Amino acid sequence: MRSVGPEKGDVLFAELLRAGESAQKAREFLSRQQPDTVLLLALLRRAVPVRFLEAVAATPPWSSDARLLAGVALNPRAPASLVLRLLPSLFWRDLAEVARNPRLAGPVRVRAESLLKERLPDLRLGEKIALGKLATTALLPLLLAESEPKVVRACLINSRLREEDLLTAMRLDTAPRALLEEAADSSRWSERYGVKLALVLQPKTPLPIALGQISSLILRDLARVAATEGLPLLVQAAAARVAAVAAAEGPTLGRSDR
Repeated sequence: MRSVGPEKGDVLFAELLRAGESAQKAREFLSRQQPDTVLLLALLRRAVPVRFLEAVAATPPWSSDARLLAGVALNPRAPASLVLRLLPSLFWRDLAEVARNPRLAGPVRVRAESLLKERLPDLRLGEKIALGKLATTALLPLLLAESEPKVVRACLINSRLREEDLLTAMRLDTAPRALLEEAADSSRWSERYGVKLALVLQPKTPLPIALGQISSLILRDLARVAATEGLPLLVQAAAARVAAVAAAEGPTLGRSDR
């Protein structure tokens, strides 16, 4: 996409400011200048008058360009009522940008998240991976439930993913194998004690992974694992054995409750 010269952008922006909140002047500006997509997107990133935002969203051919509608929706000055009307016309990536933009109204961001949830089953693998990296907290549980490891891996590096949300996803009966394996292999999450415990307490965790966490557990949790029904017998037996050794050696090794 070609760039827009700052001088031309500044001149047109000044003209818009002079037009103020006149709907008629906003329409006249579009008719007279006939701005192309690149120029119009550059203008929409500025604090343009509200009436101009409304004119772009309502005037062909600009009103049929999803990129321009996204530019209107992402402008903090756009009224929530206008943005809510535009959201169904946006591409998924622009919906994700709206959802994670803290300068936009809460109802707008919630609606963008809702639309993304509806479209999620139809997204291609590459799109789901991209979304996993930038998804908001409300979308991450759905993406963590995906069976494709690359999607889960993208979620695990998302800065919005909270430990409590990850643990909730790992504890579900429907937790996919990909989530458990990727969490155990994640440089960000694999050393978190809560993740280690969740892996051991999840019956679906592959046996080598579950057994590999047991030596990290404290005595109280070892006893809990040993007594939890539904876990593989080998996992329960290993937890009981390590607990017995830890109890015999005493708290000096740092295995007592903390």
